[in-house]
Amino acid sequence: MANITDVSPLAPADGFPALPVIDGVRFATAEAGVKYAGRQDVMLAALDSGSVVAGVFTRSATRAAPVLDCQEKLGGAANGGAAFIVNAGNANAFTGGLGQASVEAVTGTVAKTLSIDINRVFSSSTGVIGEPLPHDRITAKLSELGEALDANSIKEAAEAIRTTDTFAKGASAVIEGDGGTIKIAGIAKGSGMIAPDMATMLVYLFTDARIGQDELQSMVSRASDETFNCITVDSDTSTSDTLLMAATGKGAAVTQDNAVAFYGALRDLMMDLAHQVVRDGEGATKFVEVRVSGARDDADARKVALAIANSPLVKTALAGEDANWGRVVMAVGKSGAEADRDALSIRFGDILVAENGWVAPGYSEEAGADYMKAAELLIDIDMGIAAGSSTVWTCDLTHGYIAINADYRS
Repeated sequence: MANITDVSPLAPADGFPALPVIDGVRFATAEAGVKYAGRQDVMLAALDSGSVVAGVFTRSATRAAPVLDCQEKLGGAANGGAAFIVNAGNANAFTGGLGQASVEAVTGTVAKTLSIDINRVFSSSTGVIGEPLPHDRITAKLSELGEALDANSIKEAAEAIRTTDTFAKGASAVIEGDGGTIKIAGIAKGSGMIAPDMATMLVYLFTDARIGQDELQSMVSRASDETFNCITVDSDTSTSDTLLMAATGKGAAVTQDNAVAFYGALRDLMMDLAHQVVRDGEGATKFVEVRVSGARDDADARKVALAIANSPLVKTALAGEDANWGRVVMAVGKSGAEADRDALSIRFGDILVAENGWVAPGYSEEAGADYMKAAELLIDIDMGIAAGSSTVWTCDLTHGYIAINADYRS
């Protein structure tokens, strides 16, 4: 397999952040050998009685068995405890009847180990598609996992769910609630097969807030659309994308007075994790914001932004630090959005590159080439038509992406 041990050059400089302990959540990890040797590859999160769970999932037509199982269970009564069980190395996707049997074996063993209802056990699997999950390797570790549960082990949980990720991803927030503070902590995995169509990876969020399931679900769905559904690494949507959020109710309440602040903190945390995924894009050397304004409507703006962000020609030019604005023009034109060539303007950062259907009079190739040397780039498009806008985030496409994916299963 290609060497993916080197940490992405776009990784957070300070490494994994210090995350607050969330009262009512405990974590454990184990080395089950699902695919990898010599590393933790299974994570268990145990949630205290009364915890409510919300989630969003991939809309892929070939959703994995764990995703289908989670979707069926979501929104059930918050009776007794709950749990998230996650394995890396095998997606348990496109595995026929064996897939559901594996889900039942794993979730059933978790339920027995923690003395909770199987309908309150949510499983996720990530890794290779089309190979049966060796679930016996996971169930054999459940007793060990149950005994190792610890409120302080969220960093280890973030490490255990990685596949081609070069660094573990975490983020947190603390806000004032009704009668005290509210804490939120989250972890994520994601590096390739990332495209907007739900949550684009595996994400697990935890808060001690007292909040109803319906309200939490509404916030999670809305925030996901504004964050994880605005990133793309390679335009490919996974069969296994899952975002789950648990609220234990051990802290302050979310009320009318602080709901806006709570949502803002949650959205910012999710945006942080989403950006970390892009920064860990397989082989990435550039973090790129694509900002579109002046479109007919927001939907058209999104079409343009994604056409640019997903274009192999644009992404390889970025990798080569080539200010090839003609490829941006090409992507706008192919997007399917309404466009007026002579109203369009393009900027790389603050540099006006093109306007009025032609290269800007003051633009120089030297300035463009110099800007492209930066690790963080902005491509800013004004369609000049109306007020529609959209922003997405992506990365470049390098030889590293090919090396990782050309021998992913070897």
